[in-house]
Amino acid sequence: MRDMTSGSVPRLMLWFTVPLLLTNLLQQLYSMVGSILVGRLVGKDALAAVGTAGSVFNVLMFIVIGLSMGASVLFAEFYGSKAYELLKREFSTALLCGLGFTVCLSAAAFALAGPILRLVNTPESLIPDARTYLRITIAGLCFTLLFNILASALRSVGNAKVPLVVLALSSAVNIGLTFVLVRPMGVAGAALATVIAQALAALLCLIYIQIKVPVLTLKPRDLTIDFSLLRRTVSYSSVAAVQQSVLYVGYLLVQGAVNTLGVDAMAAYNAVSKIDGFALMPGIALGDAVSTFVAQNRGADKPERIRAGLKIGVAMGLIYCAGLAVIMLIFARSFMLWFLLPQETAAIAAGLSYLRVMAFLYSMTAVCNAFQGFFRGLGKMGVTLNATLVQIPIRVVLAYMMVGRMGLNALTLAMGSGWVCMIAYEILEYNRYSHGTFLVRRRKRRKGQGHS
Repeated sequence: MRDMTSGSVPRLMLWFTVPLLLTNLLQQLYSMVGSILVGRLVGKDALAAVGTAGSVFNVLMFIVIGLSMGASVLFAEFYGSKAYELLKREFSTALLCGLGFTVCLSAAAFALAGPILRLVNTPESLIPDARTYLRITIAGLCFTLLFNILASALRSVGNAKVPLVVLALSSAVNIGLTFVLVRPMGVAGAALATVIAQALAALLCLIYIQIKVPVLTLKPRDLTIDFSLLRRTVSYSSVAAVQQSVLYVGYLLVQGAVNTLGVDAMAAYNAVSKIDGFALMPGIALGDAVSTFVAQNRGADKPERIRAGLKIGVAMGLIYCAGLAVIMLIFARSFMLWFLLPQETAAIAAGLSYLRVMAFLYSMTAVCNAFQGFFRGLGKMGVTLNATLVQIPIRVVLAYMMVGRMGLNALTLAMGSGWVCMIAYEILEYNRYSHGTFLVRRRKRRKGQGHS
């Protein structure tokens, strides 16, 4: 475990971010490998079906990830303030209530899989494969929730290495099973491999916590719901879940716009979405690191370290994105050929055009993610939600307005415009926070002088 309330801010941020980064990259890797194998071994129609189903599943997945994100802020705050009994009660409350909610969500989504796919303009020829993939992954949604809460709890106490090791093992299992199952079972094999890997990751995290992390170890008598903590957890987690669902509903609506362009565009968009996800993971990891750092120092009442954490997070993100732009410009075609055969020239050309524009836009995500982590760590979940509500409508409206004339390049214009507006809003909110903190500290100094 790592206490982030003292010591060098850059060093702590770097050592905590690297395992988070590798963990997120592994999550993208096994998703990407599944798409590569489906595209190569089954064909572009199967790849398009998996892409559409994956967009629907991501909405559900990030609702449950939002639940764990809200709880993780409280985990880190209680750990930073050394309130270990509260930490354990919060852990139990988040686990039990999160699993109950996820079971209900999964049942509803499983029943409505077909209508949802038609709602996003999925071609009828792709519906059978897309529905099969979606229902299998929905059946494993509880494992997704369990792993994310367990991993969030470990990270909140400064342990980002164990989730990394666990995910490395489960990713290897996923890749191996996908390779074995996708040829005889098609898209069902890819979905089943993902569910089995997620279940393994959740089980390994649970075993490790029960054996090695006393502040999180739960005995049967500890499995209770603290309703006072539940109210606070719901206030954080519900906003985080809404924010994540709005974000991925936006992605789903954009997928609907892409689906009107035909199978080539759908296959290209699935490929570039996977590449985007891989490329943007370090920025997301930095946001998570900023969130944990800020929450621990909030619990310890150290505002100067809170601001320093944000500045270091932004700087690290911008350095990474500069390197990413160079890599993307050089290797864009090679990345597309991971997913598509060389003869799929129309799909490859659409993807290349998209990636070469996006290379210049990635730097904005470093700023967005750092600010999102900052406000999440402060418990200001409303700001993170509002920032998403600023960005997503702009992205969706511009995508639908321009996709018919610009193809996939409309999406780069839409995303860039949304990120610009999001950054402007976050800077405004940061200035309000800084001014409010300054006023509080001045009142405290005056009060101290009065007593003296």
